[in-house]
Amino acid sequence: MVTKDILSAPTTHGAVGPRDSRGYRVFTRVNLTLLVLISLMMLYPFVTIVAQSLSDPAAIRAGMVSFWPVGFNTDTYSAVAQNSMFWTNYRNTVVYTVVGTTIAMILTTTFAYVIAKPHLRGRGLLVGIAVFTMFFNGGLIPNYVLISSLGMTNTMWAIVLPGAINVFNLLIMKSFFENQPQELEEAAAIDGLGWFGIFGRIVLPLSKAVIATMILFYSVFFWNDWFAAFLYLDRQELFPVTLYIRNLIAGASSATSEGAALSGMSTELLSANIREVTIILTIIPILCVYPFVQRYFVSGIMLGSVKG
Repeated sequence: MVTKDILSAPTTHGAVGPRDSRGYRVFTRVNLTLLVLISLMMLYPFVTIVAQSLSDPAAIRAGMVSFWPVGFNTDTYSAVAQNSMFWTNYRNTVVYTVVGTTIAMILTTTFAYVIAKPHLRGRGLLVGIAVFTMFFNGGLIPNYVLISSLGMTNTMWAIVLPGAINVFNLLIMKSFFENQPQELEEAAAIDGLGWFGIFGRIVLPLSKAVIATMILFYSVFFWNDWFAAFLYLDRQELFPVTLYIRNLIAGASSATSEGAALSGMSTELLSANIREVTIILTIIPILCVYPFVQRYFVSGIMLGSVKG
């Protein structure tokens, strides 16, 4: 603390501290400029998609749309809004995300809490099994055979169960639980609480930051996942909305022609921005939720990753 005050305070000879030096000011400005440029580069694709979703299809095909909508129209939004299959798949995505995140959080928190106890017999084996799966897996065909033999094809469980435990998230929560004061659990045990009571009434309330971070990770994963549905689901009414968008991009869906019929537009014109419209409608929930969880993000990661 004394060293910090000495370094930051100006000397009696008129010298300046490190934060007032010319080199520090130049570094700050260069750093700020680079961050602004990187942020603009990341925002550019999103802004372009928004502009195209609100532009006239003819202007899109002519390459006239960049940052601002050209020939403002919402006909494609109306066409997609009237497409019942889109909303069915949208509802499926919400269900898969909620159920999958709930199962994943229950399994991850309980597993992490157990392997965080140094006195647990076989703890090293359990951790080793979990870490092993980060580097090795059965492969695509064995996984498909496993899901099929369990009778989970064309069911929600083929989507939510295979990704129920992410080992990276598990290790973060394990490290977080290891850093919690053991005296709190010992005091709760003296007061008569069992392991479930300690976990539910002491440990979890103290873990809000890391739990919120893990919920964000799992929710984004399940919301964006389409490959599992592509492998294990054959019925279109069970698809998540991300697979719906994938089929639009791949040209394997009839949604474009259906939307054209509903809006009275030609298929060629409507298909120019129907992908952008469905993408915008799909990412809106994540954009709405993320700001409320973001404040836990850095603290949750750091608390679960730093020892001492």
